[in-house]
Amino acid sequence: MSSATFGLAPFFSISLLAVGFSSFEVLTYRWGVATVVLLLFGFLAGCNFRLGAKEFMTVFGLSLFRAVTSFSLVIAYQNIASGVASIIHFMYPLAVAVVMIVFCREKKSVVTFTAILLSLIGASLLSSGNIEFSGGDTGVGLVAACISVFSYAGYIIGVRKSCAVHIDSTALTCYVMGLGALFFFLGGMCWEGGIRLETNGITWLYILGLALPATAISNITLVKAIKLAGPTLTSLFGALEPLTAVLIGVFVFKELFTVYSAMGIALIVVSVSLVVFQEKRKRV
Repeated sequence: MSSATFGLAPFFSISLLAVGFSSFEVLTYRWGVATVVLLLFGFLAGCNFRLGAKEFMTVFGLSLFRAVTSFSLVIAYQNIASGVASIIHFMYPLAVAVVMIVFCREKKSVVTFTAILLSLIGASLLSSGNIEFSGGDTGVGLVAACISVFSYAGYIIGVRKSCAVHIDSTALTCYVMGLGALFFFLGGMCWEGGIRLETNGITWLYILGLALPATAISNITLVKAIKLAGPTLTSLFGALEPLTAVLIGVFVFKELFTVYSAMGIALIVVSVSLVVFQEKRKRV
């Protein structure tokens, strides 16, 4: 679910940028609205929002990783084709696996590396129709997309390998998004001269689409997945995100469903199946 809903983010982000929103405005509304919704949900569900000093510092660090990921991706969308940005961002499973093996002493596995390779090839094939640059500063766009790889990998690993793993998923997601909204609001005030008060109904539909399914739902399910399945397995399932992009391209933007698209989907399904089969064997 996290992969499918997060895959909607490029569509809504680009739509808001197209109507004149700045990067800070897009992200302030995205994280701010999502935080309010999750706060209401958390209070109604009786979630514990109390944090100790150590826990707050950990959450603060995680929010920085997550905020950098979102900001760098929006910058990438503004400077290079969204397909190129997506291909680069989907390399984060490799970053997660390498860090987990090198620094966290996770057991090396041929199946894991094979699955990562297949998922990356599949993601590339799915976006192969949109690899041309679309203007802007391509150097800035490429660097921004690369930064998103490492910041997102850091967030995924940090959730599982820190005291954050013991924090309620809703509370953790709410803190991360709330701090992120604060970062972006301050950024907009300092560098953009402020954040507009939006009143247009159509624009608010874009904001709600970005804030709810593509942010609130995707992030809380991501946190739960990391806690239950681990960072490596979660990152591999994250390669399913391009599937959402393909569906949007076909049904919204009327893009052709090519042979490369079919091959990409097949490779991703195979990679996920390999990992699921390996995890089942470990538990037997």
